[in-house]
Amino acid sequence: MHEVRGVVARAKGEPVSVETVLVPDPGPGEALVRPQACGVCHTDLHYREGGINDDFPFLLGHEAAGIVESVGENVSIVSPGDFVVLNWRAVCGNCRACRRGEPQYCFDTHNAHQAMTLADGTVLSPALGIGAFADLTLVAAGQCTKVDKRARPEAAGLLGCGVMAGFGAAVNTGGVGRGDTVAVFGCGGVGDAAIAGAALAGAAKVVAVDLDATKLEWARGFGATDTVDASKEDPVEAVRSITNGIGADVCIEAVGNPMVLEQAFYARDLGGTVVQVGVPDPSMTLELPMIDFFGRGGALKPSWYGDCLPSRDFPMLIDLYLQGRFDLDAFVSETIGLDGVEEAFGRMERGEVLRSVVQLGGDR
Repeated sequence: MHEVRGVVARAKGEPVSVETVLVPDPGPGEALVRPQACGVCHTDLHYREGGINDDFPFLLGHEAAGIVESVGENVSIVSPGDFVVLNWRAVCGNCRACRRGEPQYCFDTHNAHQAMTLADGTVLSPALGIGAFADLTLVAAGQCTKVDKRARPEAAGLLGCGVMAGFGAAVNTGGVGRGDTVAVFGCGGVGDAAIAGAALAGAAKVVAVDLDATKLEWARGFGATDTVDASKEDPVEAVRSITNGIGADVCIEAVGNPMVLEQAFYARDLGGTVVQVGVPDPSMTLELPMIDFFGRGGALKPSWYGDCLPSRDFPMLIDLYLQGRFDLDAFVSETIGLDGVEEAFGRMERGEVLRSVVQLGGDR
């Protein structure tokens, strides 16, 4: 048993705290990982606010990269010393999605079987089965994706959630291709990753839509060719104007708001695609006239984790990063310690950062 520090959300809405966490040695199919860096993602705040479930206390953190310390029996996909990005889609290989050759939709993903606990034995619920705001964490071996260790952990870890979600929303779910026009609604970390993905995929125009002028400036740095300040103009009409009056081929909603999703729906071309990657509040609903849904054709697609397959996508994106073609470093707004997570939540909510990243120990 390993005694380490970890960031814990004890109760709904209460500030997080750094606690002593007990982490067991890996059992069969498990891996013990020493996180080197972990991004502060909005999903962690959702956990703290009770927006995911009420299985408190939570061990937060899931957007991470680190070093495999040890593995349990029957583990061959990673070895001690491997540099890995952690993922929350450890595919089972046996469910109906996996059997039909679509493991990116796996319906029975794996987590570690053993529990991590507080010092008094209270069982912790690790965020997305990971719990990487800690000096050590225990995961299913399939949650570890080996990547090139030349990548900076602060950058590589962001593939574990937000950047992969946005990039995949454009490339995997939206199928953006050469010459397409794309509009991205919401230019935080996920939206900017979608913009970068669309640009890499060869989109002719990438329109960034947001209420915040600073975020629109950030979006240009990731490849947006045009920007729309939704606080000053109708985003639907603006996107149509930029796309010669017809609308975008692919519209990506990266906010998680029904009003914004409706704007994306009407800003697309006939037969175009709307992708929702923004995470909504469970109470939200969407209303559309059925004749518009029917008459406009095309597709409305939710994108969960960017429809990614970590074993395929993480190494590819790290290669692009090391080639200088995908600037993961630009997503890192600041680095902080474990005791800075609560304040980082505030900066994230105020839109002051793309990503705060917790730096942890561990040599490579």
